[in-house]
Amino acid sequence: MSRPSVAPTATRTTAGTRVPRGRLVVLVMALAAAVSGLDAALLRVGVAAPVHSESLADQHGVLMVYGFLGTAIALERAVALQAGARRAAWAYAAPAAGGLGAVLVILQAAGVLPAGRALPGGAWVAAMAVFVAIYLAVWRRQQSYAVLVQLLGALAGLFGAALWARGLEVAGIVPWWAGLLVLTIVGERLELARVAFMSPAVERRILAESSLTVLALAATALSPAWGYPLLGLALGVLMVDVGVHDIAWRTVRARGLTRFMAACMLAGYGWALVSALVWVVGGPALDGYRYDIVVHSLTIGFVMSMILAHAPVIVPALARRPLPYHPVMWAVWGLLHVGLLVRVVSGARAAVGGWQLGGTLSVVALLAFLASTVTLVVRGAGRARVVRRPDDERADDHPAAEDPAADARADDEREPIR
Repeated sequence: MSRPSVAPTATRTTAGTRVPRGRLVVLVMALAAAVSGLDAALLRVGVAAPVHSESLADQHGVLMVYGFLGTAIALERAVALQAGARRAAWAYAAPAAGGLGAVLVILQAAGVLPAGRALPGGAWVAAMAVFVAIYLAVWRRQQSYAVLVQLLGALAGLFGAALWARGLEVAGIVPWWAGLLVLTIVGERLELARVAFMSPAVERRILAESSLTVLALAATALSPAWGYPLLGLALGVLMVDVGVHDIAWRTVRARGLTRFMAACMLAGYGWALVSALVWVVGGPALDGYRYDIVVHSLTIGFVMSMILAHAPVIVPALARRPLPYHPVMWAVWGLLHVGLLVRVVSGARAAVGGWQLGGTLSVVALLAFLASTVTLVVRGAGRARVVRRPDDERADDHPAAEDPAADARADDEREPIR
């Protein structure tokens, strides 16, 4: 499997470069989805929320997965694709449609539009279809195992959006949503930390494990009794393999941002194993506290930990502003994991009060993450510089277009975890 061979041609520009208006609109829509989804999270755990709407509470999961995370991921991929292809503006249709789906759900919850999954579901299916097309375009430029793993995640996301649009129960669809997020992140780890994945045999094995995970997703629909344990086994093996080879084990002994990113990633792998173990031991988890533990160990414990880890890389690519390191990041990280731990332990003991407290702490942690990120970006915009390509002012540097040797040097010399 060949590696990308595009040589980096970057110079330093001021961090005050204007954010493209269209990109800013998409970011605002993703932020609206996140805030609405967190309001819905409070409603679902039965505590007071700024906006009380039963219909909004029902859309918590889909708003967070497709409205917020899916839109942000698609935007990052669209930016990366355009960094190497001037005629790739079509890729922005994916995040635009993702953000539109979130706006439609919010308007339905407000009573402005009639309820139903057809409109937002159609928008999210379109977003995921373009998202798949983005990876096919990337594959033509960069034939790597990382791209194939992320393509599998995009296909899982497309199936998950289509199943939701058809009206299926969310509990049975959630594994597909998790597949979108987990495989995208696994592909990112292969792509951004090549120094830790030097062996092609390791990459081939991770691709095979990712493929088995997708097959297990299909098995959960055909035979839940067998499919969910298989999914847990596939997920567990994948997490152990990626985690064992991750450079985070080495860089967690560093200081500052490098150590923070490593701690986030290692904690994420641990939480993913919790979900895998629940599926392996208990089989289908479609309601109650077991369902809550599985879903939030993956989405909060794994996915959000990885997002915290990669935010200093992703945010500058999207907003054309640096995200400087600050110790407050540790406070957000700690609150996130303490809240999840309280939620999981309380759920396992069927302690409603503790479960509500844990859910509330998780929401506060995610709001703190959003607020601190915006604050640090605004504060750092005038003082720091970002690396961008001089030959395309519309596009930002992204590791997908970097030279492997330069990437490895960056890992070893400047930014061991990226």
